[in-house]
Amino acid sequence: MRTALVPGLCALLLLSAGTASASAADATRPQPYAFTPGARAVAGAASAGTAERLDPGHTYRSSLPRNGKLYYRLDLTAADTAYVPVTAVPPPGTTVSATDGIKVSVRDAHGTPCSFASARFGAGLSARPVTALGQREAGRTVCQGVGTYYVLVQRLDAEGSGTAATAQRWDLEIAPVTEPRPARAGATSAPRTWDSATPEPLTGAPRDRSGGTGFASAGPLGQGVWRTALVPGETRFYKVPVDWGRQLHASVELDGAQGHGYVGGALNLSVYNPVRGYVEDAAVGYTGTRKPAVLAPLPPVEYANRYAAPAAVTSVRFAGDYYLVLHLSEQMTGLFGQGPFGVTLRVRVAGQAHTGPQYAGRPVPGDVFTLTQQEREAALPGSPGGGGGGGDRVMKLVAIGGIGLGTVLLAVLAGWTVAARRAQTRVSAQKPTA
Repeated sequence: MRTALVPGLCALLLLSAGTASASAADATRPQPYAFTPGARAVAGAASAGTAERLDPGHTYRSSLPRNGKLYYRLDLTAADTAYVPVTAVPPPGTTVSATDGIKVSVRDAHGTPCSFASARFGAGLSARPVTALGQREAGRTVCQGVGTYYVLVQRLDAEGSGTAATAQRWDLEIAPVTEPRPARAGATSAPRTWDSATPEPLTGAPRDRSGGTGFASAGPLGQGVWRTALVPGETRFYKVPVDWGRQLHASVELDGAQGHGYVGGALNLSVYNPVRGYVEDAAVGYTGTRKPAVLAPLPPVEYANRYAAPAAVTSVRFAGDYYLVLHLSEQMTGLFGQGPFGVTLRVRVAGQAHTGPQYAGRPVPGDVFTLTQQEREAALPGSPGGGGGGGDRVMKLVAIGGIGLGTVLLAVLAGWTVAARRAQTRVSAQKPTA
């Protein structure tokens, strides 16, 4: 047994040393966007007549050329509202202006637009994943009835921002969703009153939570104070379960750093709803001094919010996972170094939960507007936020103790060896004597 353990132990220690070295190197560069595993490849068409079909409930990968436009096809019933979020991912090192980005629209078979939405990089002047949502709403005055509809995706490139990097194609992630009508007609106007006061920021010791690098890998959070670190150009995704009747509040703070100058939009916090539709954002202009950015108050989640005019109200129209997306501008490097920079995220979920509308059919995918009991509990104060667990606790002990991963593995293996010897001793003691 001892002979078998030694080579395995050496291999594990070598692996841990290599992992630590790779982790140190990775910490100095932004992590790429993590596309949904198993996403289907789809080629956008230059015209509507040759567009490939998108099926709700599936996620797709495509790519968009500069100064180009691409069409995709949707086959919809008369009763379903369709949401088509498109996330554009520029290559690393892309030079962008504040007004560069993408535009997404849904059109009927006659070319009549049902909706327009755009997403731009903003004051941070930093390439990052940006998401725009196209939609066809059932029951409105245009784009009604069963039939074929088209999704049009276009680049928004400002004059003078073209470089070798911006000339490259941008990867796309497309994740269409459909929502059925409610079984019974309800209010057709948005709630008139709701608590729009900004609450006091949560206090307490923050808990580490690194987040994901895409919508599909978003790190789960509940109410609480959370901590991470970002390098310039990096984007992190989190998701917070928000039930019907509950209200999401969030703020973010960027630690102080050595350096001089000013970076506009240095740290951006954006909120997206369960179909990846833009809700609201806030940004930190940075001079090296610790500074917070607070999201404007959002209304409680209600079905009737869809009848409101402001985007920050109409987009908070269903329960489910709401995404918090952090991005640290690449412009930080020139004035304040390569980081990483500490970031604190404060999340509050207020209000009384209640049951939502009964749909006449099933959304696609079926769980997009549904929360499990475990997810509801994860949003409560003091919860672990749906993530972490034993792995986080072990790594926290490693960090606090200042010991290496190889030492931890050695201790674990030693424990296994002792346990195996004790078990062998007990078996030997139980054997009958001759």
